[in-house]
Amino acid sequence: MTKLLVSVTKFDDAYKSVRQALDLCQGLAGLHKGDKILIKPNLVSWDFDLPFPPYGVVATSAVMSALVQILAEEGFTDLTIGEAPLMVPRTIGQAIFKELGYDKLQARYGVKLIDFNEEKFEKVDCGGYELSIAESVLAADKIINVPVLKTHNQTMVSLGIKNFKGVLNRKSKMFCHNKDTDLNYIFPHIIEKLPVALTLIDGVFGLAKGPGPTGKAERLNLLVASRDTLSADIVGAALLGYKAEDVEFLTYFAKRNGGSLDINDIEVRGEDVEKNSKFLDYDWEWTEENTGPVGFAKRGITGLAIRKYDNTMCTGCSMLFNPVLIMFMSAFKGEPLPNLEVVSGKVQVAAPGFDKTVLFGRCPCQLNKDNPNIKHAIAIKGCPPDLMEFEKAMKEEGIACDYNQYVMYRHYIFNRYKAEDGFDMGLYKVK
Repeated sequence: MTKLLVSVTKFDDAYKSVRQALDLCQGLAGLHKGDKILIKPNLVSWDFDLPFPPYGVVATSAVMSALVQILAEEGFTDLTIGEAPLMVPRTIGQAIFKELGYDKLQARYGVKLIDFNEEKFEKVDCGGYELSIAESVLAADKIINVPVLKTHNQTMVSLGIKNFKGVLNRKSKMFCHNKDTDLNYIFPHIIEKLPVALTLIDGVFGLAKGPGPTGKAERLNLLVASRDTLSADIVGAALLGYKAEDVEFLTYFAKRNGGSLDINDIEVRGEDVEKNSKFLDYDWEWTEENTGPVGFAKRGITGLAIRKYDNTMCTGCSMLFNPVLIMFMSAFKGEPLPNLEVVSGKVQVAAPGFDKTVLFGRCPCQLNKDNPNIKHAIAIKGCPPDLMEFEKAMKEEGIACDYNQYVMYRHYIFNRYKAEDGFDMGLYKVK
């Protein structure tokens, strides 16, 4: 059996490093000069209001710029960069492109920049699931996939296969988090419908407890490239300290497509995987009783039970879960909180024995609307909820949640990344 090629290279000079990564895995071999090529980076979100550390969260502009330059030098002229970032509440794709300097790629190489959220979508049968994929994605002759080397609190890792959840419209993204079929068994179907010719994993930074900016980034200086996305993901997972067979969606995808999860079946060129592997934890630790993060218990916070997020929580609510935790921490003044339970997602049912129940988001509000266990409901109905509404509702109940404490926390997590440790915002600007 011919082994599939994966390159693992050190990131130093962006152009030379990306060129080496592509050369070692014969990454451009599947492309033809006249192809309409779509580049799909992971640009899941940005925040234009609060400090946003992008390290390990979104693809670096350094890697993207080098990739586009190489493609242009090789004679590929029909290039598009596209993504459907989180809508907050409206789409911000073009603003993210400008923030990252992609307008310079547009000016230099004629690259088209598409926010899929502004485009039309086409319904596609994805293994029994009807998902709406951006028409510009389906129109591409070849797709180059640029995910980030990061963990994910719902799927363990977020690499190449999962990156294509970002070609769906909002409704289909939400469907991926439905209550009947686990997330890990839905999004792997998407890539099966797409002409993915190359996956280039941006591991300049890695991210523990991802996928968002509240995770902890580390400078890893790695690139992973392959014409086979599963193989790239197997190697990427190994670099993050995970065996492919322990990652549910990789196991599912391999079984569906007849792929091997054995890293020994892959020809890795370049750097040694084991020597460059560094375990980055994906999970936030909760108490055994499922009453909140372990950190809450250590701080002596009582009178509050926050049920751990599950895979039915959509990205919109997921991005707000950390702010909610910080705001509840701010409300704790040494005395027990008022016997309060917080439920979220599409399957959590409010338990008996609580005086107040916070239903965080439209889904738990609908699920628990007739729940006899609830003595007093505090319904935060938005999809996703609004943090200002949450703060107001809590204060009306005598719970002094303070949004400003979350703002201070955001400044803290941004400022903890120091230039002397390799955290350079210049890597997120096209030069």
